[in-house]
Amino acid sequence: MANTHHQIFIHSIFAVKHRGSLIQQQWKADLFAVIGNLINETGCKIIIANGTEDHVHCLISMKPDISVSEVMKNVKAKSSKWINESRFLDSRFEWQSGFGTFSYSKSQVPDVIRYIQNQEEHHKKMTFVEEYIQFLKKFEIEYDKRYIFKMPE
Repeated sequence: MANTHHQIFIHSIFAVKHRGSLIQQQWKADLFAVIGNLINETGCKIIIANGTEDHVHCLISMKPDISVSEVMKNVKAKSSKWINESRFLDSRFEWQSGFGTFSYSKSQVPDVIRYIQNQEEHHKKMTFVEEYIQFLKKFEIEYDKRYIFKMPE
């Protein structure tokens, strides 16, 4: 849309179904590249994607005419399809339903990039669930602990 100006930085976090440790080192970088390309295909711009064996962090420069939910739906569906078609795993790969998304100002972007770059080191001290709950508390988001990336029954 002409004369529309924006600056929207979103940090999205999503997990492997049941928080399984399925993202393997040998194809992890390719997965993050695929995720980045899928985000760029929406017209948004990937700044960084990184994570560990059980979850992914993405910092995205959003466009105002697409919702975060649309972007995440596209990324999660097409990246899980890519993983399954690549036959990296003996079983079917799925992402957990839902995601977390948090907004930042331009001045905070360098810190968020560093945080996402250092995921491996960060998770030597804290589990993914502890990290996720810390985000919810930091951003003052109400939640029910029973539904934080629900485990199988």
